[in-house]
Amino acid sequence: MPNIENPTSRTLADLGVTQADQLSSLFTEVRSRFDAEISRAHDEPAWNITKVMWLGRKSGVLAQITDNWLRPASPELKRAVGAGLNELRAQVESQIEARRQAIESGSDEAALAHDRIDLSLPGVARPIGSHHLIRQVFQEIEDIFFSIGFSVVEGPEIETPYYNFEALNIPEFHPVRDDMDTFYLDLPKNAPTPLLLRTHTSPMQIRTMEKRQPPVRVIVPGKVYRRDNPDATHSFIFHQVEGLAVDNDITFCDFTGTIEYFVKQFFGPGVKTRFRPSYFPFTEPSVEFDVSCIFCGGSGTAAGGGTCSKCKGAGWIELFGAGMVDPAVYGFVNYDAKRVSGFAFGMGIDRLAMLKYGIDDIQVFFQNDVRFLRQFS
Repeated sequence: MPNIENPTSRTLADLGVTQADQLSSLFTEVRSRFDAEISRAHDEPAWNITKVMWLGRKSGVLAQITDNWLRPASPELKRAVGAGLNELRAQVESQIEARRQAIESGSDEAALAHDRIDLSLPGVARPIGSHHLIRQVFQEIEDIFFSIGFSVVEGPEIETPYYNFEALNIPEFHPVRDDMDTFYLDLPKNAPTPLLLRTHTSPMQIRTMEKRQPPVRVIVPGKVYRRDNPDATHSFIFHQVEGLAVDNDITFCDFTGTIEYFVKQFFGPGVKTRFRPSYFPFTEPSVEFDVSCIFCGGSGTAAGGGTCSKCKGAGWIELFGAGMVDPAVYGFVNYDAKRVSGFAFGMGIDRLAMLKYGIDDIQVFFQNDVRFLRQFS
C-alpha cells in the first residue's frame, strides 16, 4: 500500500483499498497519529487545537473518515469501515476527555501550591554585582573625552606587524621593537604574514585614519600584551587608552589643553602638570606627561615626615607619553602632511587606577579576590 501522509483526506478507492482486511492498517496508522498528537497537548490551548482537529464537525479527522471512507464505500466495506470508525471515535473521545481532566487537575494543583506559599517569609537575597575597577576607570575616561567631542573605537587584539609596528613608523629593525617585543602566533600555519598580540591600541589609529578623512577625534580602549615579567608594576597583559586627534591647524597648544583638561577632570582641579621632552617613533615632537604627586600634594614629603614613597621625593609622577603625530605616519594613510596635523597619546589604565585609588600592586587586578573587588563596588 502506498505511504499516504494524510489518508483521511482521500477515498478508499484512491487509496487502493478494496478488501476489508486492508482497513486494519489504515486505522492503526490513524490511531498512532492521534496518540502522538494528544501526548503533546500539555495545556489548554494545545488541548483545544487537538480537540477541534479530531472532533470538528466539518474538517475534523473523524468527519473526514465519515465523508471520504464510510459514505462512498461499497456495501461490502461499509460494515467494516463503520466498526473501525466507532472504535476510533470511542478512543479519541475518551482520551481527549482524560487529557482535559489531567490539565485541569494540574492547574488546580499549581493554584493550590501558589496559595500555600508563605508570603511572610523573607525573600532570597540576590547580591547585585558591579563593574570591575578597571572597567570603572575605562568608563570614567570615556565620559571625560566624550564631553569634548571624542568618540570610542575598538579593534582586534590579534594584529599584523604592519599595523602594530610598521605603519606607526617602527620598521622591522627599529630598536624600539626590543622594548615592545610581544607574543607571536603561528596561526594559520605557513601564513605569509605572522600574527601577534598587539603591544598597544595604536594600530586602531591607523585603521581609523584609513577609513576616515579628517577631522578625526577618537580614543581606543582595550587590552594589550607585552613580554614583561610580572611584578608590582608590570604584567604581560594590561590595559591602555590611546587617543588621536587630526584636523587642519591642530597645534601643540590644542594638545596641551586637551591633556590638562583630562587630568584635572580625572584627578581633581588641584593637580599641576608639566611636559618633558621624550622620544616616540610615531610622534614628533614627543613628550612625557607628568602630574604633581596626588599623595603628597607635590611636596615630595610624606604626611608623617620623610620622603613620599610614591614620587620618591620628586613631587611629580610620570603618567604617559604623547606628542604631535609624526608626518611620516600620515604617509601610510594617504593624508596630506602639509595640510593636516594632530596629536596622539597613550596611557595605561591600570597605572591610572593604581594612582587614583592608592593601589600598590598591579597583580591584584587579575587575581579575582572578592575582598579587593568589593572595595570598589
